[in-house]
Amino acid sequence: MSVWPYNTSAWQRLRQAKLSAQPMCEVCLLRGSSVLAEAVDHIKAIKSGGDPFPALDGLMSLCTPCHSVKTNRQDRAGGKGGIAKGCGLDGGPIDPGDGWYTTGPGAFA
Repeated sequence: MSVWPYNTSAWQRLRQAKLSAQPMCEVCLLRGSSVLAEAVDHIKAIKSGGDPFPALDGLMSLCTPCHSVKTNRQDRAGGKGGIAKGCGLDGGPIDPGDGWYTTGPGAFA
C-alpha cells in the first residue's frame, strides 16, 4: 500500500469500532488489570503483509505502554518478536512467541 492508512477516515472508523467493541487493553486483561485502551494495533503489521483495514479480530486494543512494548518487540532491529512478556492469571505465559516454555519436559507446545 503506497499510502499509510492511519490518517484516513476509514481507519478512524475502524479504530473507533475496535475500541467500542473492546475498550480495555487486551494484554493488561490477560494480566488481571483493567486498563483503558488508547491504541489499536494490527496483529499482523502492514509492513509484514497485513491488511491495512482488517476485520476487528485482526486488531488489538492496547494501552500506550503495551502498544510501545509490542511495537518495540516486533519492529525494532533485534526485537524478540511477540506482543508482551509476563504471565497471565493462569500462571502461563502471555506471549507464546517467547519460546521458553515450548521445549523440554512439561512444555506447553
